[in-house]
Amino acid sequence: MSKRMTVGVATLVVLLAGVLSWMFTAPYLGNQGLSRTPGIIIGGTNTPAPSDFTPLNDIPGPLLMKQSGFPSLVVYLSFVGTPDGVITATRPDGGYWAQRVRDRGGDGWLRIGDETYAMTATEVVGDARIPMLEQWAAKSGRSIDDPVYEGAELLRDWEVFFWTSR
Repeated sequence: MSKRMTVGVATLVVLLAGVLSWMFTAPYLGNQGLSRTPGIIIGGTNTPAPSDFTPLNDIPGPLLMKQSGFPSLVVYLSFVGTPDGVITATRPDGGYWAQRVRDRGGDGWLRIGDETYAMTATEVVGDARIPMLEQWAAKSGRSIDDPVYEGAELLRDWEVFFWTSR
């Protein structure tokens, strides 16, 4: 095998290892909270949605959300379970997943703990967002009149999506 071919094969192996590592480790939690780096594998066990999502609040940590379609991205989201569904919120900065819900519909999956549920997201707009943001903030001990982290918008300005079973 020539030196040039050996270098080519080695480069291909390194690139393949990098892509596979990304696939199985992203999304990940960064040191400043939830990562906005998408992954593609959600994992978990496909499970029928519960009749009441409130008990899911006892499961620590964020959920994993995977959207239908291509590319099939997976991201971490903070959430709060309610009797009828799951509330998620995101910064009002034109984020990719929120725009995809608006443009392509909200079908996707939520993984909470080891269980993965087939769900549909609906954007909640206007003043109807405020009670949901209050619930979302209360779960993490925040106020909607404060930024979630330094430099962020006030929580009351965030976008809200309500997930129901499909």
